[in-house]
Amino acid sequence: MESLFDSAAEPGARRVREPLAVRMRPRTLDEVVGQRHLLGPDTPLRRLVESDAPMSLILWGPPGTGKTTLAYVVSNTTARRFVEISAVSAGVKEVRAAIEQARRELGMTGRQTVLFVDEVHRFNKAQQDALLPAVENRWVTFIGATTENPFFSVVSPLLSRSLLLTLEPLSDDEIRTVLERAVADERGLAGRVTLRPEALEQLIRLAGGDARRSLTYLEAAALLAEDITVDVVERAVDKAAVRYDRQGDQHYDVVSAFIKSMRGSDVDAALHYLARMIEAGEDPRFIARRIVIFASEDVGMADPTCLQVAVAAAQAVELVGLPEARLNLAQAVIHCALAPKSNAVVKAIGAATADVRRGLLGPVPAHLRDAHYPGARKLGHGVGYLYPHDHEHGLVRQQYAPDAVRDRRYYEPTTRGAEATFAERWARIREFLRGG
Repeated sequence: MESLFDSAAEPGARRVREPLAVRMRPRTLDEVVGQRHLLGPDTPLRRLVESDAPMSLILWGPPGTGKTTLAYVVSNTTARRFVEISAVSAGVKEVRAAIEQARRELGMTGRQTVLFVDEVHRFNKAQQDALLPAVENRWVTFIGATTENPFFSVVSPLLSRSLLLTLEPLSDDEIRTVLERAVADERGLAGRVTLRPEALEQLIRLAGGDARRSLTYLEAAALLAEDITVDVVERAVDKAAVRYDRQGDQHYDVVSAFIKSMRGSDVDAALHYLARMIEAGEDPRFIARRIVIFASEDVGMADPTCLQVAVAAAQAVELVGLPEARLNLAQAVIHCALAPKSNAVVKAIGAATADVRRGLLGPVPAHLRDAHYPGARKLGHGVGYLYPHDHEHGLVRQQYAPDAVRDRRYYEPTTRGAEATFAERWARIREFLRGG
């Protein structure tokens, strides 16, 4: 199948073509798939493309969401020079040389330069500071791309002089559009392969919202066969297809097994289902949300730190993204699975909610009502309230609940883990406050 990947540079000559992801790079903003929130009328990107005004941008988003593509489009559609620097290999010397060349070009011909710094977060402070004069004096249109939170990885002076644009992972439908376009387009595979529907869905799952990855996998599959099936995709990317429909039974079954494995304290099983979801392309934010819920629903006060770990993992998913965030999710899963279990929190709020829905409400005791507004005291609001901080141990015997639920007990702690301490303390406090 050499004809798919070799072409004539000129009549009679053949050369190795660029990667499919490069060949399919959009040439205009209208060809860009995804990121519609950044591409509408009067958006900064549109203004940058449609006018000659210099502007500095920082593009923040996961891999394969179009950061480099947008930088190329800005350059190609505005006749600006395009200079790309990789923060992985370049230093201050290369940065200053690129800026000096841009100044000369601007002074001699009036032509502006797009200075694109890929992975700008890898530059240290000195390297980022070297960009400041060019950005400040608008010698270049600076575009920096980063997969890490720029508020932590980009120096404040550079960040404050640039417009921050956040890119989102592509949806399944958007990845589908990218792949179908690559199969049909003359720049891509030009219709010379057949991509079976099941193989298309597998490529979408494997992509995980990353357009570049989806095209790389498609190209690898096209090297093996003209008729691309799931088996061909598996051989091409050396990864077995995970049968997992995010809208079907597999989704609900795997998630259910994931939660029940953590609840049953089987770390190995829980990690298996975590890996299964990640490999199938499940949204990591969905997984993180389930762990956060589990931390209160099934662990609760038996290990209060479990919620902290779960929330931290959810934040890490937003800040870091996959594949690295799988480590944070795994840590949270291990912590939750090994933590002592208690469902006292969910039972407590359930019982309280049930009473409220049954109409057990009653007026708020007068001494607890808001007494800050004029005339409240005349209505008896706040009168007789005893301030606990004025009393020994921070406790004072007075009624807090409405009469209708005065003797109701909602929180019944277990004696597992840290909740045993809370159970003992709550028993003493309840006896003091209510006399039993």
